Amino acid sequence: MANPWLREFWRLLMLSLLALVIGSVVGRVSTVMGIWLGVYFGWHLRNLYKLERWFRKGQRQDPPDGMGIWGDVFYHIYRLKQRNRESKRKLANMLNRFQKSTSAMPDATVVLNEYGEIEWFNKAAKLYLGLKKKKDVGQRIDNLIRNPAFVKLLVSSEESEDPVVISSPVDEQRILSIRMVPYAKNQMLMVVRDITRLHHLEQVRRDFVANISHELKTPLTVMFGYLENFLDDDKDQQWSPASKKALQQMVQQTARMSQIVEDLLMLSKLESDDVLRPEPVPVALLLNSIKQDAQLLAKDERTITLENEPFLQIMGSEKELHSAFSNIVSNAVKYTGKGGCIEIRWYSEDGMAFFEVKDDGMGIPAAHISRLTERFYRVDPGRSREQGGTGLGLAIVKHVLQRHEAQLSINSVPGKGSVFQIRFPAKRVLIKEYDLKKRVS
Repeated sequence: MANPWLREFWRLLMLSLLALVIGSVVGRVSTVMGIWLGVYFGWHLRNLYKLERWFRKGQRQDPPDGMGIWGDVFYHIYRLKQRNRESKRKLANMLNRFQKSTSAMPDATVVLNEYGEIEWFNKAAKLYLGLKKKKDVGQRIDNLIRNPAFVKLLVSSEESEDPVVISSPVDEQRILSIRMVPYAKNQMLMVVRDITRLHHLEQVRRDFVANISHELKTPLTVMFGYLENFLDDDKDQQWSPASKKALQQMVQQTARMSQIVEDLLMLSKLESDDVLRPEPVPVALLLNSIKQDAQLLAKDERTITLENEPFLQIMGSEKELHSAFSNIVSNAVKYTGKGGCIEIRWYSEDGMAFFEVKDDGMGIPAAHISRLTERFYRVDPGRSREQGGTGLGLAIVKHVLQRHEAQLSINSVPGKGSVFQIRFPAKRVLIKEYDLKKRVS
């Protein structure tokens, strides 16, 4: 098929030559040429009028008749319209299927534009969030959900790893988990899940652990006291070696059970106390105390060094940080052999604060590192029990760090040692001088 513009050029050239010949014959070349150009221009205007009327009356009508280049223009526009109609039909069917599938989902789904305005939501969103189609489409979602944690999630530019848990704005008894998923260009898909039952079961578990721990604490304390008295009163060697060994094992296991109860109570408190009341914590002094305790545990069989930045402090809970740091240091002592070395560092870098414990002990296989903060998880259960471990220390560390917005990283090589590092964000770092003598007294 020849190029339509080439055909139109030859048609214009031939007709122009014909008009020139006729003008020469009648002796009015300029007049005939002017008439020809006027007719040609009028023909173009008439076809433009047909095109505009066709668009105005609707795209579903057949294209107007046209000659020359205009016939090709009408044909190509008509074919383009047909393809667009087919694409729109497919897109509408796809959107309809998407809306039907998301409407059937038990989770609420809300589509937000780049300004946080609601573009679409499913039926579950009406139930969980109280959204109304005619009233709330086009509204900013943070005008309808005013929870501070949700607003912080909404303005965050990154996809959240952990969902935000809030109460439903229409039913405080309903607990919702909200996650934001970015897609397309600056748009967000808000996925809301009802976790009321799961939250209730978790609360029941926490209450059970807390209650049973409280109930066990008193009898264990009594048992431990009596057993120690029995051993202390053995001045006349009334106990046989076998009985004395049994009593010593009972004391050891009772002490271990008491420690487990204490750790469970600590975990329960961390989970139930949602609000952290931060205060300036003089970490350098805290670590001096932890180092002294570690030296008693090491029994002069291991070398422990401490490198401190004296005025580097953290906004947080001193009791919780003491628990986290001492757990990591005591683990390093327990799993480092005689003659080993343990290095403790507290320093700042790029505005952040770092707590680091490095040892040259037995190390941890890579397969176990990701599970170390699970409750009661042990790399070597037998060795851990011999060392008096409860399997809850690093779980406590994990909860404390979450409350302080800190991150734990673990690097270890079996047979060469481990490095435990905690990184605190810059917003919790405080450089402040304090009276050392007053603090010690």
